[in-house]
Amino acid sequence: MAGTVEQKLAAQGVTLPEPKSPVANYVGFVRSGNLLFVSGQICSDAEGQLIAKGKLGAGVTLEQGVAAARGCAINLLAQVKAALGDLDKVVRVVRLGGFVNAAPDFFDAPKVVNGASDLMVAAFGDKGRHARAAVGVAALPADAAVEVDAVFEVA
Repeated sequence: MAGTVEQKLAAQGVTLPEPKSPVANYVGFVRSGNLLFVSGQICSDAEGQLIAKGKLGAGVTLEQGVAAARGCAINLLAQVKAALGDLDKVVRVVRLGGFVNAAPDFFDAPKVVNGASDLMVAAFGDKGRHARAAVGVAALPADAAVEVDAVFEVA
């Protein structure tokens, strides 16, 4: 039976996919004490297709970017479930790092990364409120529009 957090996600139509395997010499997550560091997750859907490809401000809309960031957050939670077996073991979302594939004149990276932040708060309530960075970058793997990494405090 799914825990409380997964039930909240399911009520919002969110099903966690199988976590993606790393594509280079790293692992999907590392636990050190009560902290779980989750590697950057690009905005792919459950079938591995990019939710949004290309640059925000040059072909990818703000709305598409927000949806892509939400997809990154879903992929982060899939990694957390793989690491812990149960999302209810998350004590707090500590930090998100958001990377937005952006045209030089695109200044709304924080609005894009809200797609990930909003999902964390919807899933974990006040425990989902976190510190965050949202930066525009010149390129991301596979020309993904968004990538997000995270740190969680866990039980």
